[in-house]
Amino acid sequence: VELAAKHTVPEAPSLKPREEWRYIGKERGRLDAEAKSTGAPIYGIDVELEGMVYAVVSRPASYGARVKSYDDTAARRLPGVLDVFEIERGVAVVANKYWRARKAQDALTIEWDNDGALDVSSDQVFSSYHKAADEDPGESERSEGDYDDAQQGAERVVEASYEQPYLAHATLEPMNATAWYRDGAIEVWAPTQAPDLGRIAAARVTDLSPDEVTIHTTFLGGGFGRRLTNDYIEEAASVAYRVREPVKLIWSREEDTRHDVYRPAMLHRMRASVSRDQVTGWHHQIVGPQILDWYVRNAAPAQYPWAPKFLYGTLGRVGLMAEGIATPKDHSAIEGAIEYPYRVPNLDIRHTHTDPGVPVSWWRSVGFSHNGFAVETFMDELAHEVGQDPYRFRRSLIDHEPRHLGVLDRAAQLAQWDSAAPEGRARGVALFRSFGTYVAQVVEASVEFGEIRVHRVYCAVDCGQVVNPDIVRDQIEGGIIFGLTAALYGNITLEGGQVQQSNFHDYPLMRHDQRPEVVVDIIDSDESPTGVGEPGVPPVIPALGNALFALSGKRQRSLPLKASV
Repeated sequence: VELAAKHTVPEAPSLKPREEWRYIGKERGRLDAEAKSTGAPIYGIDVELEGMVYAVVSRPASYGARVKSYDDTAARRLPGVLDVFEIERGVAVVANKYWRARKAQDALTIEWDNDGALDVSSDQVFSSYHKAADEDPGESERSEGDYDDAQQGAERVVEASYEQPYLAHATLEPMNATAWYRDGAIEVWAPTQAPDLGRIAAARVTDLSPDEVTIHTTFLGGGFGRRLTNDYIEEAASVAYRVREPVKLIWSREEDTRHDVYRPAMLHRMRASVSRDQVTGWHHQIVGPQILDWYVRNAAPAQYPWAPKFLYGTLGRVGLMAEGIATPKDHSAIEGAIEYPYRVPNLDIRHTHTDPGVPVSWWRSVGFSHNGFAVETFMDELAHEVGQDPYRFRRSLIDHEPRHLGVLDRAAQLAQWDSAAPEGRARGVALFRSFGTYVAQVVEASVEFGEIRVHRVYCAVDCGQVVNPDIVRDQIEGGIIFGLTAALYGNITLEGGQVQQSNFHDYPLMRHDQRPEVVVDIIDSDESPTGVGEPGVPPVIPALGNALFALSGKRQRSLPLKASV
């Protein structure tokens, strides 16, 4: 910067020719690889401060419940316990060691006030979605041609509904934050994806303004959108404001699973009109909540950091009422669906907004994740309906989109689509664009010993100009593993408003010995660079489902996928 400041900016700067590039497009290791390999980085859970104490919080099992009363007599008698008190989200225990805080938490007796608390089961969630879909056709998000006319004149109409459950983020580092209130200010050390919102969260529960809150952003032990919601910072700040000592608050794995803000459960109703084996119309009704309804609580005040705290609630409400003006339009439910790329003359894409009250937030690839499954599974069903090969069916409807076509053809080539799959295996294909990046994937899978086995994933990606191909491959591969985990195991269920899963025994992740061979091929491109952290997720879920259909002849329209249906 100092050197550049001594030069004047030329009016028409010339870019360095590609053949002279030294860094862009070259294979270079990650800048943080050595540090992470040697254990040098400080993650949130690693933070150590002199005189630090530890806190845990007991939260209600059902969202929206509140503390009615509690008895801390037994807890206070235990060694190392420094304080027990109520905060907005539950009852906090502070001790001089973490495990002592946990033991004291077990000794608490808490009576919860469940008036107004969430009281819903997973079955009731989807029943409410179907009811909402029946009663409300939803807001039109994209309309081309005349779908109703196409349906009336069609030889046949193909229909299908797809259900996807709530999903947890399951970051390997559970939520945590360290806070220190002193000298009229507060410092917070936290693994957060949104430090500006962290300042709002800390200010909300103290006597401070956001300007008096300092956030030290540490390395994240997994984010995937979970650490955009700073409830754990809010809790740590609440405790620090009372104890006036540096305090580290840690969530247990069980707390992290049961008090997550989840990827929304969604319902998709699909219809397509078909005549002479041609798709003449496409109707997609998306049913479920919007994430901004939940996120706006801290996001709206963060847009106006000068606003006094008594206006925070008002700003949140105004943000909801003035979507697209005071806050951006929320595309979280519809993204990936409204960009439907196939050449079909009559389109009708709608969103029926309904919310059963389960806390939701961003999850890796957000709405693209559930829309990708619905769109690309239904495309496979249509290929079967008209008796065409799934790859060539897509190709015939996408040849006007050269970047889509490029990745689709390349993935098919990588997988040797026209050759027979090994005995006992089958292949499925899917294509999706998200975050500006075009991705096509072919999954080769089987069922072995009563379990789904993913053997290979062939992936072609066009993310524009690539800076570091090694990082692109790493991110796409990570997204594929993340998506396969959701496809095979992801399922947060509720009974009486309480999450039933708690740890990796009942909310498992894909393990190393289950990992497929992954081939990632990057399309050479001069287009502007686009995202790579999330686009690997959406296509792999329907591609696996389509492979299982090719294997068994039975279509699965809900997740997670099963070995036998």
